[in-house]
Formats: sequence, structure tokens, C-alpha cells
Amino acid sequence: MKVALDLSPLYSAHQYRGIGFYTKRLITALQAVAQEQAIELALIKDTDRTRFLAADLIHYPYFSPFFLSLPGRPLLPSVVTVHDLTPVKYPQHFPAGVRGRWRWQSQKRRLQKMAAVLTDSQAWRQQIAAMTGFPLEKIYSVPLAAGEEFKKLKIENCKLKIKKKYPPLADTFLLYVGDVNWNKNIPGLLRGFADFSRHNPTFQLVLVGKAFEQKALPEIKELLQLIKSLSLDDKIRILGFVPTNDLVAIYNLASVYCQPSFDEGFGLPVLEAMACGCPVVAAKVGSLPEICGQAAVMINPQSNQEIAEGIKKALGRGAELSQKGVQQAAAFSWKRTAAQTIAVYKKACAGEE
Repeated sequence: MKVALDLSPLYSAHQYRGIGFYTKRLITALQAVAQEQAIELALIKDTDRTRFLAADLIHYPYFSPFFLSLPGRPLLPSVVTVHDLTPVKYPQHFPAGVRGRWRWQSQKRRLQKMAAVLTDSQAWRQQIAAMTGFPLEKIYSVPLAAGEEFKKLKIENCKLKIKKKYPPLADTFLLYVGDVNWNKNIPGLLRGFADFSRHNPTFQLVLVGKAFEQKALPEIKELLQLIKSLSLDDKIRILGFVPTNDLVAIYNLASVYCQPSFDEGFGLPVLEAMACGCPVVAAKVGSLPEICGQAAVMINPQSNQEIAEGIKKALGRGAELSQKGVQQAAAFSWKRTAAQTIAVYKKACAGEE
């Protein structure tokens, strides 16, 4: 079976986001098992080139509700990954405009022509069916995983290097990795951290992610104003984009990882933190309960006080959560993701449900 995989997320701003990381890791995982699974991958930059490929199936690893990311008429059986539909679920926070709303209706029609849909969690499998009308039996939940490079390190081997490269970094800090979209609830994290910091003044909050470098973004301007109003200027360390090797070390050095999202499609940084032995505080919403299991402190993201209390609890249960987190992260693997993805390919080619 020959599969044409669309590489367009790797040549846009998505390359620095979860969609880009998903595409890269999926390709690597599929290539590792291609021979034993009897599949051949054709990696293409431009979807128009599929007209010239003798493929059996096309996989689009990205779906946008407000842009025409799917073809109007598929030339081959096609599979698409819909990570989540957060912008559609919360239109008041993600205004689409007239064109966006028209494209959403068009994208829903185009989606119906797909042979199958992949998504990252059971929570979103149900919601995608309800929001698009796509048959539930043709939507498959295929969880993601942390990369193998995310693992526990000897602290003494990385602490000096990281502190030297990213000064001033405190000896004790909390960590967030990701985007700044509304659903990530960074203002809530800042307010929760402010409450926590009143009784724990030595801690910093470290923010990692490409979006934090974009000072012109309205979200970033609001966050900087909030940091100032909360008098947290000397306690917030914004690192922006960080290379993977450094990120692994930072996870290892962090006292607690925080993911207080209002909603999540998956939440890959949570598994990355767990794989590195970092205790996790996460919101009990969306996909997060699925991936956290019993290995994290779960909180209500609407409550700043609960975020602060969750951080305290995680610090108090540090050794326990570290051990449970490593075990939880090990239950997910890209080899399994690749195998489950290929199983969907085969069903789609055979016209099965």
C-alpha cells in the first residue's frame, strides 16, 4: 500500500506548533515500521502533486475549520487528522468572520468525502461527530506520545548548562510549554501563580513556546500587561522557542509542569513532562483526564485558587507524581500510534468501518 502524506504543516507557522510536531513524529514513526507493515510513504509538499502519484491513499495530517485545507474532490481514498475543533466550539473567543464561517461550511462538506478521520482523543472523537455530522464509526481515536528523547536525566549534568544558557533561571521554577490561544488559559495560570507566589516567593514561572516571542500578538500584549499588574515582572521568565534537547533538560529541572487549559485536543507537553519525571498539574477538561490518568493533580481551570492549591499539592507529592508520570507516559508510544494509524489506512482503502 502506497500512502501519500501531505507535508504542508511543515512549511507553515504550524511547524513550531503541535500540528508540526505531530506531522514530523508521525512520519518518523511510520518510516520505522513501513517495511514490516508493507507500506510505502510518498512525502509531498504540495497536495496538487498527488495527481501524479500512483498512491493508494492520501493522508492530510491537518484540518482547519476556517481555511480550505481539504480538496473539494478527493482523487483517491483519503484520511484526515482532525486534532480538535476548539475554534468552532468557542466562537466567542475565535471569531471566524463571514469568510471563515463560509469556509467552515465548505470544510464540513469536504470532510464528508473522507474515508476516515483520525483524532487524538476519545473526548474529541465524540465531539467531532456531533459538530460535523461525520459518522462516528469512521472516526478513530489514535493517541499521540512523547518522543523517545523525553526522559529523566541526571540533574547535575544539565543544570549548570541550562542556567548558563537561559539566565536568570531560578533554582526552583514552574513550567508551561505551548501556545497562547484563549483555551490555554495563560491569564489563569498567571493569576494562580501570583496566589501561589505570595507564600512561595523563591519560585519562578517559566513560559516556553514560539508564540511568546511574537510581541505584536494581542494575547502577548495582554499577558505582559497582566504580568505587570500582578507585580510578577521579576518572577516570570519567558524563553520563547527552545530546542528539543534544551526542552528535555528544562522539563527535568522544573519543579512542576502546569497545563490549566479550558479545553485541549490532546496536551502533548503533559506527556513530555511526565516522561521527564516532572510532576504535573492539569485541568480536568477535554482530553487531559484521558492522558493523565491517576498521574497528575487535576484542577478546575476556572479557579485561580484551585490552580495555586494544585501546584502546592504537586510539590508535596513530587516523588510520587514523578514515578507515576514516568509510568503513565510509557503507556503511550509513537510505534503504537503508527500501528494504529496504518490500521486505519488499511480500513479506509478497503472501504471498511
